[in-house]
Amino acid sequence: MDRSILEGDPHSIIEAMIIAAYAIGANKGYIYVRAEYPIAVKRFDIALKQAREYGILGNNIFTTNFSFDIEIRLGAGAFVCGEETALLESIEGRRGQPRVKPPYPAENGLWGKPTLINNVETYANIAQIILNGAKWYSSIGTANSKGTKVFALGGNVNNIGLVEVPMGTTLREIIYDIGGGIPNNREFKAAQTGGPSGGCIPKEHLDIPIDYESLKEIGSMMGSGGLIVMDDTKCMVSLAKFYLEFTVDESCGKCTPCRIGTKRMLEILQKICDGKGEQIDLYKLEKLANNIKNASVCGLRTKCTKSSIKYNEIF
Repeated sequence: MDRSILEGDPHSIIEAMIIAAYAIGANKGYIYVRAEYPIAVKRFDIALKQAREYGILGNNIFTTNFSFDIEIRLGAGAFVCGEETALLESIEGRRGQPRVKPPYPAENGLWGKPTLINNVETYANIAQIILNGAKWYSSIGTANSKGTKVFALGGNVNNIGLVEVPMGTTLREIIYDIGGGIPNNREFKAAQTGGPSGGCIPKEHLDIPIDYESLKEIGSMMGSGGLIVMDDTKCMVSLAKFYLEFTVDESCGKCTPCRIGTKRMLEILQKICDGKGEQIDLYKLEKLANNIKNASVCGLRTKCTKSSIKYNEIF
């Protein structure tokens, strides 16, 4: 989602960062991009050069006393750098590991200075809100989740790709009206949202409105906007194992609950997938998941909840 913005409309991000910098009195900005996104990096760099040529970036912008410039910093693709303080560590040239909070970046961020951190998708809304007004933006979405959200719709769905919908659009509408339904008329089983840190939405919640509060209520999350649809042939235990393999591999290793706890969870899931699962394993998984969630330094570690692994699928 962020990559599509950087590739398709990089100037919207530059404009928003300038506005944000002016509002808080900053003179330096950084755009943190995965090195695996070379087209996004190339196009954003071109946009930066164009902005400097037109005097939109640099010293004394439009003959005022306001100066601001943006620098691209490449990341190595570490999952943990999606956490804001790990991202700051990476920009500063250190290994991407989360910091203990407080202090928060707004007080003590890059090189000890107050720092504003926002996602690219957030910045892309700024100019439109200023042009059309806050009331216009607030008219889209739900009472507590305003605006639109871009999802990367994939998996067992006929129309895959990026879709932008108003907050509050139901999962059913996204899958069947926009996504064109499930191939071969298979039955819907679940949708995974929020990436490896997110959760699975089972069939009974097919009509849930997609917004931050509703997803959190059922144990999932919005995350970066990934939305993977699964039909009735998919095994939820195997899916949980797949995502846990990723989080184990991507753990920065800084804290014990994540470094060791996720490995123990993966061992239990492998045991279940091998047909050797016991009832006590479900208790262990849930206990471990809650401990990891509550005790790890960052909030990116995976969760194993009843909504993502159903008892009757295992025994």
